Amino acid sequence: MPRGSPLLTVTGPGPVGVSCNTATPLSARVDRPIEVSVGAEVVAGSTRLRAGTAQKLVLNMISTITMVRLGKTYGNLMVEMQTSNNKLIARAVRMVSKITGVAPDVAEAALEQAGRDVKTVVLILQRGIDATEARKQLEAVGVRLTETLDAGAAARRNGRGGRRQ
Repeated sequence: MPRGSPLLTVTGPGPVGVSCNTATPLSARVDRPIEVSVGAEVVAGSTRLRAGTAQKLVLNMISTITMVRLGKTYGNLMVEMQTSNNKLIARAVRMVSKITGVAPDVAEAALEQAGRDVKTVVLILQRGIDATEARKQLEAVGVRLTETLDAGAAARRNGRGGRRQ
C-alpha cells in the first residue's frame, strides 16, 4: 500500500492508521498515525486480545465523535436513525418522549404522522408547527436539532418567534 493511496485519501486530512505498537511501518505510511500501546498480553502468544479491544475502542471513539460533529445527536441521544424495525421505532418513541416530555402514545402517533423522523417530531411537538415547517427549520441550520432548538429559543427571547397556537 503506497503512501497517499487513492483509496485512503478520498476526503479528509489524509491517510489514518490505527496500530497497537509504536513506530510501525503502517505509522510511517500514513499522515495521521494513531498508536495505542497496549503492553503485553495476559495470555502469552495471544496477540489479539488487548490489541483488538484497543482498536475497537479507538474506532468507536472516532465514529461517536463523527456522529456528534455531523449533528446526528441531541445530548447523549442518537436522534438521526433509520427506524426500520420495531426495536428502533420503540427507541425513537422513548427519545421523543424524553426530549419533549409528552406521553409515549403521543410520541408514537406523532412519529407515524411525520415519517418516523425524530428531529422533525421533536420540533412539531415543542413548537406546535407542521412537518414541512419543522423540516424547513432543520434545513436552515444543517439538519441539526440542537442548533434548531437554540435558534428558536433565541428568536423567542428576541420577540421574533414562539409556539404557534
